[in-house]
Amino acid sequence: MANSEYLLKVEHLKQYFPIKTGLFGTTPLKAVDDVSFAIRPGETLGLVGESGCGKTTVGRTLLQLYNPTAGRITFDGEVLFDSGEQYDENGRLKVDANGKPVLGPKVKKNMLPYRKQMQMVFQDPYSSLNPRMTVEDIIGEPLDIHKLCANKKERRERVMELMETVGLNAEHAMRYPHEFSGGQRQRIGIARALAVNPKFIVCDEPVSALDVSIQAQVVNMFEDLQEKLGVAYLFIAHDLLVVHHISDRIAVMYLGHLMEMATADELNAVPIHPYTQSLLSAVPVPDPETARKSQRIVLEGDVPSPMNMPSGCPFRTRCRYATEQCAKEMPPLTDRGGEHYVACWNK
Repeated sequence: MANSEYLLKVEHLKQYFPIKTGLFGTTPLKAVDDVSFAIRPGETLGLVGESGCGKTTVGRTLLQLYNPTAGRITFDGEVLFDSGEQYDENGRLKVDANGKPVLGPKVKKNMLPYRKQMQMVFQDPYSSLNPRMTVEDIIGEPLDIHKLCANKKERRERVMELMETVGLNAEHAMRYPHEFSGGQRQRIGIARALAVNPKFIVCDEPVSALDVSIQAQVVNMFEDLQEKLGVAYLFIAHDLLVVHHISDRIAVMYLGHLMEMATADELNAVPIHPYTQSLLSAVPVPDPETARKSQRIVLEGDVPSPMNMPSGCPFRTRCRYATEQCAKEMPPLTDRGGEHYVACWNK
């Protein structure tokens, strides 16, 4: 491991998709806009937010399943991507006299050697597995690509070991994905991700398509694997209860921006950003007495279109604390003490 506190470091990441508007024109859809965070070895960072906020896009862009638009991604001390954009100490983009960004050297590494260390568990266990391949071949495919087994016997032994790790039986090896339940299919996907002994896994809503009883089993399995293998996770999810249970730290996203980031306990106990407060107020409380006393914070208005974002802070159109300053400039993510970061002018 390189001499660094962090396994993965993401700085000013941007992911824009050109959308056709009219006959010849295109408008950038800003799915991820200036996102920065870091993950330590063996740590779980939970990433939460409502549908369409850019959580999945962040995960896919990290692994360069999408070509990043701008920013810098560093993994295990190696720069995997750097668009060359320069920023000052306040996080503002440096521009020249003509208003154009000041660029440094660009970097874009071939990702194949890093696929062994960075893997992904996809959200949909029904569409992420090849229906024409047996379980043995699905789990064994990464071993073949990276040439990790000397012969068929060694490959089969490794596949059986992985299946046992995720709670599947040996007789499942020659079956096809359609013969399994959702929870079992997700276990196959997890075994495939673990096949190459990665240091980091993007878990893209791995339990959202599963029954509640199965969700608990899969989340517990992720925790056991982390304890055993020391793997780090970016755990993307909607369910704040699940995220709080599994995460060391939690980052809250809204329309492509990070709004708040803190340790899991701190974020749940002392949420600062109005959006985080609203999200947490919507979490179901099992105790009826506590539920009656808790006050639900209902947001007014609709989520703006990412094709037509409001100026300044994207949350200001629904925020009860919004001022003129919020319309002028996006607030930077600042440390409020104890690694509790918040992007808000008024809180």
